[in-house]
Amino acid sequence: MTLDDQRKTLRAELRARRTALVASDRIAAANGVAGQLEQLADFLVDRRIAGYWAIDGELPLHIVVTNLTRRGQQYCLPRITGPRQLSFVEWHSGMELESNRYGIPEPVCTEDDLLAASDIDIVLLPLLGFDRRGHRIGYGGGYYDATFSFLREREQASRPLLIGIGYAAQQVDAIEAAAWDVNLDFVVTESELIDCRKASQDDS
Repeated sequence: MTLDDQRKTLRAELRARRTALVASDRIAAANGVAGQLEQLADFLVDRRIAGYWAIDGELPLHIVVTNLTRRGQQYCLPRITGPRQLSFVEWHSGMELESNRYGIPEPVCTEDDLLAASDIDIVLLPLLGFDRRGHRIGYGGGYYDATFSFLREREQASRPLLIGIGYAAQQVDAIEAAAWDVNLDFVVTESELIDCRKASQDDS
């Protein structure tokens, strides 16, 4: 079985896990993730935090956004601006949105509003699955890996920090990395803040 075939099978399994979560689990997880993120000192003070508009059962970030707004931090959403490339736009409640080619809401903006990936301090990434070493399974489009490819060879923490957001049920024992993958620095679930860099060092 090729790596592509393995990932296709794993995506189907992980979608089923996420779909099986009931509404009360999702609400509890949204609260839990917001609390876990508050344990990360950088998250409390960094200026620009990018996230996502939750679709298809992804863990919602509305509580996180409320907390950021209360502290005066900027919350940014991604916008597709090229082949497998994302830029980011500061977003606030009430700002106009439009659906992209995948049906995902994006902020309506001018070119002057666009922020490069390197302008962001922390990125909260949606995922289908993860392991504790920071390997992530997404939807297969490769947008995040391509956008943050400049981080691939980093040997220590650098900006932006990449934080995967998901339910604990989305954890798997190990995900085989592809050459183009960009590892996560942290994963946050409703029950845990996982330092993936430390986990990788412990395994080595």
